[in-house]
Amino acid sequence: MTQQRSRFWQRVWIYSLLVAIAIVMLIPLVWLLSTSLKSPTEDIFQFPPQLFPSQPTFQNFVTVWNANPFGRYLFNSTLVAVLTVGLNLLFCALAAYPLARLNFRGREVFFTLIVATIMIPFQIVMIPLYVLAVQLGLRNSYLGVIFPAIASAFGIFLLRQAFQGVPKELEEAGRMDGCSELGIWWYVMIPAIRPALVTLAIFVFIGSWSDFLWPLIVLDRPEYYTLPLGVATLAGTFSLDWRLIAAGSVISIAPILLFFIAMQHYIVPTESGSGVKG
Repeated sequence: MTQQRSRFWQRVWIYSLLVAIAIVMLIPLVWLLSTSLKSPTEDIFQFPPQLFPSQPTFQNFVTVWNANPFGRYLFNSTLVAVLTVGLNLLFCALAAYPLARLNFRGREVFFTLIVATIMIPFQIVMIPLYVLAVQLGLRNSYLGVIFPAIASAFGIFLLRQAFQGVPKELEEAGRMDGCSELGIWWYVMIPAIRPALVTLAIFVFIGSWSDFLWPLIVLDRPEYYTLPLGVATLAGTFSLDWRLIAAGSVISIAPILLFFIAMQHYIVPTESGSGVKG
């Protein structure tokens, strides 16, 4: 009885801590949404702060959408994020498979060097990347925004660990069926590591969608601006009207939240045996 009571209080403390962390994380988002819904007659800096607007209105969203080409920004961000996710999954999976399943001289050295690049801050390589983008004629283009992120050391590391967790029996069954190495990679390994692929896709999508620094460097034509750059222009357009800036920020982060909600149920460990039929 004492042990059950101890477990009960342990769960109470754990859940209380999780709820407290969730509240701390959600308060800025709730305040952002509240600010975006406040009318011009409401003081957003009043004390004590008013969390829920007394006269909520969607006019701020309409004003922001009509005054700036947010439809174009949304299209640009979606195109860049989708292409970045697709190319990142492809190249990271192609690089991770031989590092996990094939035996060749220097495999561990290559992997160590790839993982070591995670420690290099982007600020160190952004100038060489910009020079390379200019020399390749990628400035002010979608490909110029995408190309630094078409592969990542973190993605290769994550997928390599996932490939290593696939039983060798699946690989051997594929070879007995006459599959080539590329066929084994596509028909056996890729289905077996689907949760890792979805996890990487979520990280890459969020990183690409919210990236501000690199698009700011490589773009100076507004027709190629992504949503973070579009939101940054609101400060000059509306002279720091925080209601309109908050409305633009909500428009910017809403697709990320929807994407995560739609994809999170795929991040579930599955048996590797799902890679082949029984």
